[in-house]
Amino acid sequence: MHLDKLFWGPGWTKSQYEVFRARVSEAISGDGWVCEGNYHRQTFDLRLPRADLVVWLDTPRVRCLSRVVLRSALNRPRPDIAEGCHDRLDKEFLLFLRYVWNFDRNSRPFIEAERLARGPLVPVMRLRGNRQISHFVSSLARQPVQSP
Repeated sequence: MHLDKLFWGPGWTKSQYEVFRARVSEAISGDGWVCEGNYHRQTFDLRLPRADLVVWLDTPRVRCLSRVVLRSALNRPRPDIAEGCHDRLDKEFLLFLRYVWNFDRNSRPFIEAERLARGPLVPVMRLRGNRQISHFVSSLARQPVQSP
């Protein structure tokens, strides 16, 4: 599940803290789940104790930035955001571009510290680039489904 879809409401309105946490709790209540997104401060305490693996998509920031700009320019419907959220080229978008560009320096250390505090024994897999990501996804498709 995309955490952005659980967090954002129409017109990019933020969910209330407890509402968002309740949505995440419900989403991870089953036996098998995958979360895509960050929200480490709001939800690592819920997710990491139940996680089997943390996967970092560690792609170069130029690639991340170009993908954000392209998807915003195309402004197509996306499955990872709530209904009524559309990409806009405005002041908030420019702030988001700055966030993406400075992510490794400004955000990654705090996320990593929170991960170590909340789930130090959860294995981490870092995928650096399209080839590693594709190989990992293909390997998941080849794994047999385990019964409880």
